[in-house]
Amino acid sequence: MALIKSINGKQPKWGENSWFADNATIVGDVTMGTNCTIWFNAVVRGDVHEIIIGNHTNIQDGAVIHCTYQKAGTYIGNKVSIAHNAIVHGCTIHDNVLIGMGAIVMDHAVIHSGAVIAAGAVVLAGTIVEANSIYAGMPAKKVKTTGPGMLEVIERTANNYPMYAAWYKES
Repeated sequence: MALIKSINGKQPKWGENSWFADNATIVGDVTMGTNCTIWFNAVVRGDVHEIIIGNHTNIQDGAVIHCTYQKAGTYIGNKVSIAHNAIVHGCTIHDNVLIGMGAIVMDHAVIHSGAVIAAGAVVLAGTIVEANSIYAGMPAKKVKTTGPGMLEVIERTANNYPMYAAWYKES
């Protein structure tokens, strides 16, 4: 069973059909919608500020979601996929976004809908990522606009993770 821990009187909350891997960690002021999945070794740590996650969002293996004390909560929309070993810290991620493997999104950054943050990219504090765009590099810069094919990938990834979680519920 996942480590789910209250701290300073704040208890994580989540909606129906959410699934957490046995060694996922969810702490403190965390609120999640329905059909969310938190995967192996992922940490969602709302000990110093709030973390609010929408519906159908997946936090994949080894990802870390955190915030900055008294300065920056973390707000993640619907149908967001945060890939393996990504770090999302004190920022806002709108709906239908893909954060690539090993990417870092820092405080007060805003990632608008339909955006992709490429694997390994570093989105610096305060960066505003345009809707329907792909950002890559260190620091992350816009490299192109997302087309219909990439928007389908974002949608398919978000839809697949509840299906994968069902495999674990069945076994």
